[in-house]
Formats: sequence, structure tokens, C-alpha cells
Amino acid sequence: MSHIIILAVLDGVAYGSLVFLVAVGLTLVFGVMRILNVAHGSFYALGAYAAASLGLGLSALGLSPWLSYPLFVVAAAAVGVVVGGALERFLLQRIYRHEEALQLLVTFAVFMILDNAQRLIWGVQPYFYSEPLRLLGNVAVAGITYTAYQVVFLPLVAIAVLLALRLFLRRTLAGAVIVAVTEDREAATAIGINASRVFLLTFVIGTTLASLGGALAAPTTSILPGMGADMIVLSFAVAATAGLGQIEGAAVAALAIGLGRSFAVFFAPELEVLMPYLIMVLVLLVRPEGLFGKATARKI
Repeated sequence: MSHIIILAVLDGVAYGSLVFLVAVGLTLVFGVMRILNVAHGSFYALGAYAAASLGLGLSALGLSPWLSYPLFVVAAAAVGVVVGGALERFLLQRIYRHEEALQLLVTFAVFMILDNAQRLIWGVQPYFYSEPLRLLGNVAVAGITYTAYQVVFLPLVAIAVLLALRLFLRRTLAGAVIVAVTEDREAATAIGINASRVFLLTFVIGTTLASLGGALAAPTTSILPGMGADMIVLSFAVAATAGLGQIEGAAVAALAIGLGRSFAVFFAPELEVLMPYLIMVLVLLVRPEGLFGKATARKI
């Protein structure tokens, strides 16, 4: 029994790390721009496809598989900057001041377009690139052998992203500008801050994080059409559980949901799919604003 519990914890930490990378991007975008980007899951899928394609290209050229690690970052940045930047610049800027329902419909339409684009470019056959998983080998935790990539590398990346985000927002000029726009867009604009540029930067960072999550997930799972839909729903659950806009809260919520799902797999398989949303509902029943959210007065 103890071995099963340890294995469930390791699974939960690995899974929660990936979910956090995607969910924190969604949380950042909503916290600053006040838009729920349904297309966020598409960037996770695009990052996975781009990373797997570059990795398979490395293998075809006979280059060192260790190059796949920097290429994962390159793939994530390329997807976030090119696709995310274009989406924000040419579409989202036009709907910021419209109703939330319209924003959801527009971003859902983008999600459908990007999902079909993935099928056109990569087809419907699964992609899999496991070399990075093999390169780091295995580690033993309490007598249980687990891949170092999942139980060491992914959590370290998640922690590094969390710390880097906090450092960026609290200790840099660009971060201070983002915080100012988040607190009061009108006042920030009045003192000369270009809110449009802040939104563009925020959206690119958010979509790059989602793409990074997909790129790092590529060695651990088969890459199939539709994988973005599953991740965006989980990301919404994490963001709602933490409190919309709460970055540190997203880390705690992602870990809780990852562990909850993992324990369900081992002890109550019929609840595996339900568990993340059950956790979300239970939290929202007690704290409607989320674990770390704060109730605020609504402007009329």
C-alpha cells in the first residue's frame, strides 16, 4: 500500500507540474487582460507538435538528442511569439471592450481553427518523441523507480517558471508596468503607459508558457488531435480553484488537482476524469472567489 501511495504522489507531482505550466499562462492572461482565452489549449497542442517535429528532425539528421532540450524552448517561444502575437495583435485587440460572451465565442472559434490547422499540418496519426525522457534515465524514490524527466526535471522547471514570473512582476520595470495596468488600466494609460503593448507582452508570455507545457509533455505522451481540449478544461479548473489571476495559487491548485487525479487513478479509477472538477466545485462552494482570490467590488 505504501508503494502505491508513493507512486500516486510521484504521478501527481509530474502531472501537476505540466498542468501548472499551462494554467499559469491562462491565469496571467486573465489577471492582466480580463479575457478567458479558450484557445489557450491550442497553444499547448501546438507546442507539443512543434517540439516533437523538431526532435524527430534531430534524429533524422543524426544530431545529438541533447539538443532537443534547447529546441523545446525554441519551439515554445516560436509558437507563443508568432502565433500568439499575431492572434493578439490582429484579433483580440478588437474585442477587449466587448462583452465577455463575445470574447468567449471568438476565442472558441480560434480554438477550432487552430485544432483543424493541426490536423491539416500533422494529420491524425499520433506523434511520439521519447528521447529526452530516456536521456535523463531513472531515479529511485523509496524503492520505486521513476523517470527522472518526470519526477525531477518537470517539477524543477515548474518551480523555476513560478519564481521567474514572481521576480519579473515584482523586480523589473516591465513587470511593474504590467501590475499597474492590471490594477487600473485607465490610470496607467493616463500617466503614459501603452496598455496595448502591455497586453501584447502579457499574451505572448501566457501563450509561450502554454506552448512550453506542451513541448515538455511531448516526450511523455502520444501527441494526438484534440489534446488541447483536455488541457484547456483542466487549466480552467486550476485557474478557478486558485482564484482567477492568482499565480502562486495556480501552483497550489495544479498540485492539488494533479495529486487528486493520481490518487483517483490508483484507488477509484471511475473518478479519474471527475476528480479535478470535483476538487474545483468543493473549493468554490466554500470560497466562491477561489483559494487565493479576493472578493472585490464590481464597477457599474
